[in-house]
Amino acid sequence: MSGSKNAGAVSALGANRYAALDEAALVELAKDEPEAFGELYERNVERIYTYIHYRIGNADDAEDLAARTFYQALGSIARYVDKGVPFAAWLYRIAHNLVANYHRTRSRWRVTSLDDLELTGRISERPDRAVETSERQNALWTAIRRQPEDRQRLLILKFAGRLSNEEIGQLMGRTESSVKSLYFRTLRALKADLEAREW
Repeated sequence: MSGSKNAGAVSALGANRYAALDEAALVELAKDEPEAFGELYERNVERIYTYIHYRIGNADDAEDLAARTFYQALGSIARYVDKGVPFAAWLYRIAHNLVANYHRTRSRWRVTSLDDLELTGRISERPDRAVETSERQNALWTAIRRQPEDRQRLLILKFAGRLSNEEIGQLMGRTESSVKSLYFRTLRALKADLEAREW
């Protein structure tokens, strides 16, 4: 029994060892130790999944693509070179390429699943209002998808990833002021797009 406790303590120490490392050291360690890559996974999986989910709108496929993102990253980690941007930028680029391939292989028509309808379950919730809310959300996402790729990415990183302009700038290779400028131009373009379609 005490041997089992010791093994658990050693395992916990190993996990804590990785948790305490900064990202650059962890990436270098992950090139030789798969357990260290596990810590990179834990630190980034939620944001990568969220990014993919917002880009494709399907939870099951987003889980699959997130898993494929980390599988590809693990297979290529030995060739990873730190270029002074967060490790997540490399993961986002892998995820972006997988999302692009996903869209190329899908038909042009998007099917909205029942999971996408946000019904509150309250008795006072009227079905016509739920449908109207869903239609507004779909109109917004359609307008976002009509934007250039960098603008789509900016919106997803800002609202789904909840990243600051500085963090977005690092991931996109832009200055913070450039991100702010792009953000305001994107909001104006979205507003004009929706107004032109009478939304």
